[in-house]
Amino acid sequence: MSTYSLSDTGGIAAGRPARAAVARDWLRASAAGIVAALAWMAFGLCCLIWEDVGDWSRTHALGVGAFVIAAVALFGTLGADHLGSVGRGLRQRAPWLSALGLSLALWEAATAKFAWLPLPFFPPPQAIIEVYTDDLPKLLDSVIASVKLQLGGYLIGAAVGFLTGVSIGWSRSVGYWVHPVLRFIGPLPATAWLPIAFFTFPSSWSASTFLIALATGFPVTVLTWSGIASVSNAYYDVARTLGARPSFLVTKVAIPAALPHVFVGLFMGLGSSFAVLVVAEMIGVKAGLGWYLQWAQGWAAYSNMYAALIVMSLLCSGAITLLFRVRDRLLVWQKGVVKW
Repeated sequence: MSTYSLSDTGGIAAGRPARAAVARDWLRASAAGIVAALAWMAFGLCCLIWEDVGDWSRTHALGVGAFVIAAVALFGTLGADHLGSVGRGLRQRAPWLSALGLSLALWEAATAKFAWLPLPFFPPPQAIIEVYTDDLPKLLDSVIASVKLQLGGYLIGAAVGFLTGVSIGWSRSVGYWVHPVLRFIGPLPATAWLPIAFFTFPSSWSASTFLIALATGFPVTVLTWSGIASVSNAYYDVARTLGARPSFLVTKVAIPAALPHVFVGLFMGLGSSFAVLVVAEMIGVKAGLGWYLQWAQGWAAYSNMYAALIVMSLLCSGAITLLFRVRDRLLVWQKGVVKW
């Protein structure tokens, strides 16, 4: 017959509160996923139970998709401990999924079910889904054209701004001549140069590229110049003591130390370039998301306009995420020091 000592009973008694605490933490972490699942189920029921006041063909598919997302949110959150990084990501984003599901349910009720908001200015969610399914070729052509124009102008502006900023920060003679020009041209918005750009350049594509490069180049130039100028003289003194030449001081000391400032300028230039992209495509370019927005407004196709705005937001967010990845790779030596 087995016997238990006092130490055994004490260990069992101490283990019960620990298990209870683990259970409470699991329920607390999973509660947000349960709420998110309920929100998306409410959105799905709103799509499937009530009849639409208009004629939209994607209502049933949207309701089924809402239930699929509800199932993913529920089981992904409850089993997050067994799904690794995917489960942790779902659990972390569960509050946002809840807010999104409730917002979509309210949007669906206010537009497709009760017509509280007037059409065509406020289309329901399924109308935007129809754009992605029925008008996808035209939208994809516009996305490809915008990416080409944005990428070319941004890379040119970033390269010219980086070289100009390094030159101004390193050489006083270059700064003497370039700084006044920069103070005169830089504060002006890039869109103010639209008439001159479209008159000077041979095509609307090259003019739009110039405007995007101009919007990108100014913040990159200023932040790179600030980064080069703020490098401590002690770094240069140590390098000179070891026999470093001026070219080594620029490429191996000044530029690496200024990279955090450079990336701030790149982030600022990215936002400015997207704003100029829309304006430039609305005026002169015959393809792209800006052109698509103008076409949708002309035909009062507001669902197409909102669909294009969502795509543009995703493109900008993806570009920012990619730039963060590049920054983390190049500035791995500053991990834990700079947090932004």
